[in-house]
Amino acid sequence: MSVRPTGDAAYLDGTSGPRPRERRIERGAALTGRRRVRADAGVVGTGAGGAVVAEVLAEAGLDVAMLEEGEWIEPEQLTARPRDISPRLYRDAGQVITFGNVSIPLPLGRAVGGTTILNSATCYRTPPALLEQWGLWSGEELDPCFRRVERTFNVCRVPREVAGANAHAMQRGAERLGWSGEYLHRASRGCVGAGVCAFGCPTGGKQHTGNTYVPLAWDAGATTYTGCRVTEVLVKDRRARGVVARTAGGGRLRVDADLVVVACGAIETPGLLARSGVRGEARRALGGNLSIHPCSGVWAEFDEPVEQWRGVPQAYAVDEFAAEGIMLEGWSGPPDMLALSLPAVGPEHRRLMLRARHVAQAGLMIRDSSRGRVRRVAGRTVVRYDVDERDVALLVRAMARAAELELAAGATAVHLPLRGAKPVRDVAELRGLRATAGRLGLSAFHPLGTAAAGAVVAADLQVRGVDGLMVADGSVVPSALGVNPQLTIMALATHAAFRAAGTTPPADEPQPETLGRAFALVPAAA
Repeated sequence: MSVRPTGDAAYLDGTSGPRPRERRIERGAALTGRRRVRADAGVVGTGAGGAVVAEVLAEAGLDVAMLEEGEWIEPEQLTARPRDISPRLYRDAGQVITFGNVSIPLPLGRAVGGTTILNSATCYRTPPALLEQWGLWSGEELDPCFRRVERTFNVCRVPREVAGANAHAMQRGAERLGWSGEYLHRASRGCVGAGVCAFGCPTGGKQHTGNTYVPLAWDAGATTYTGCRVTEVLVKDRRARGVVARTAGGGRLRVDADLVVVACGAIETPGLLARSGVRGEARRALGGNLSIHPCSGVWAEFDEPVEQWRGVPQAYAVDEFAAEGIMLEGWSGPPDMLALSLPAVGPEHRRLMLRARHVAQAGLMIRDSSRGRVRRVAGRTVVRYDVDERDVALLVRAMARAAELELAAGATAVHLPLRGAKPVRDVAELRGLRATAGRLGLSAFHPLGTAAAGAVVAADLQVRGVDGLMVADGSVVPSALGVNPQLTIMALATHAAFRAAGTTPPADEPQPETLGRAFALVPAAA
């Protein structure tokens, strides 16, 4: 078996990505009347699940129609300005919020590429202990799927030279404390460390499904219909028959297909399946079991300049506490993002922004045991999620660890995401740190589990009780992972798509030189 390079040269080389012969796009804004088309497969969504399935099916010879609520965004339209990009690439302009004992922003993508166009591009394989716990797929059968995705996405390790001073501070702190850490593996072809991954890569160096799998699907004959919100999966005699969508131009698009793949994400998929007549045990499980990987960070002041916006926003991770369900990862962005996230107001906020060049960030994420639910209320999707006591304590421990890391790196003060907390200048001040859920400043990025495999769908991702209907997105992942789920979703989608096409993934996909280490440390127990 050949070996695929994953070192600095492979990460920085931007010359080998897909170059489609043509863009097979039909814009929903131009569809003002009624339109009906026939395809072998209708795929709803172009993110980590949908685009992967579309590409595999198209290359297998099926006529594939991809329907995407968002739009195709040209690289030159990615200005790197959050105020310009958020309304164009994020669902509800980035204002999706969970309701519960603490409100949590849950940013979701809405464009060709889904949330992959906005995420950190971090790539970890599914923790083996979780695969064993789920009992649905083995590491051996998913291995060629992982290798195929990693090759297509060019998953490589971040070179130190483009990681940036924010990551270097985390590495310095970890080494001084003797904590385990590493530079992350990410999807990259020619990354220059522009620092704006969360707002779309203006150079095209970050790999997402919109610049990889979608073009590959086009070359195999698939067509993407943008600006089309699917309102119903057509089901007759317990079999999927197609989908109906409202177009941005005020029209109606119907796609007749014997195979329908729903890949709207863990927040939107349950509502679409419920509206489409999914019944029985699968219906009762829809929308529950939601995990979101609650995240936060600490902000550290240094005497020397950091300029966190220069370099890869998420480049270095500390996995010392992965067995506890805690990951510490780089987290940074442009000054606009810093201004929105700082846990300060008034004169203190102004002071910190005037010192923005000297402020570093360390992100933290937990593998949550809390579970939420997604419902439709008055035509709107509502997310309820309460952080349980175990997770509150885990988040506070993670905050203390992140603060200790930055202090060890040389920070003169660390600001915690706790309402009313004072800046921390010595590790002794972290002892006995406690908080209630309402004091936590949180966000979340990885919704999973609302149409879980084993409950709503089978191991082949077919919906129980409805033939010809699949789900391929984060909603099928049975439980929280503790690491970025992108690669898990894509591998499961690959596995299911090859099965739907009646074949298997190629066994000769190259083996990567290196893999992210931390994935092996997350425990099986929640």
